[in-house]
Amino acid sequence: MPTSLTASPAHVLRVFTFKEGLLSTVAHDLRLTLVRWHIDVDDTGAVKGSFFPATLKVDGVMRGGQLDADALSGANQREVLANVNDKLLQTGRHPEATLVGRVVGEGARRQFEGTLTLAGRAASITAPIEVTDAFVRVSLELQPTRWGIAPYKALMGAIRLQDRVRITLDAPR
Repeated sequence: MPTSLTASPAHVLRVFTFKEGLLSTVAHDLRLTLVRWHIDVDDTGAVKGSFFPATLKVDGVMRGGQLDADALSGANQREVLANVNDKLLQTGRHPEATLVGRVVGEGARRQFEGTLTLAGRAASITAPIEVTDAFVRVSLELQPTRWGIAPYKALMGAIRLQDRVRITLDAPR
């Protein structure tokens, strides 16, 4: 049976960033949510997805595995998004990221195998898919440099993001 997932309160795609560097104690690990995206899976397991990174929103700061939604001011959130859109993902030039591939396997443990095109570059990815009677969950880590995206740096590199982001997708069945 074909499946279509679209961004909604029930279908949530999140992006987690991780800090490092000499002054990382004054920086933040962040959680963002992508507001506009969709993924279609046909009867054969073929997958096509579209993601619109300019629709990211900052949820807040992650501390000890918990979200602190009040840790950043509105101005700080706008600054984060401006850096993501203008300096990292260049969403003006690359407004859409795409995903093509297929779901392989059956039962509770499946896997996506395919290609993600992000910021104008394509790279292969694999992602485990956890399937239960209640939900589908995908969680994977990406290295932005594989797509030509340099880790964000501030204060001459004393604060920077790690070359990894975690992407999670949760959807009820």
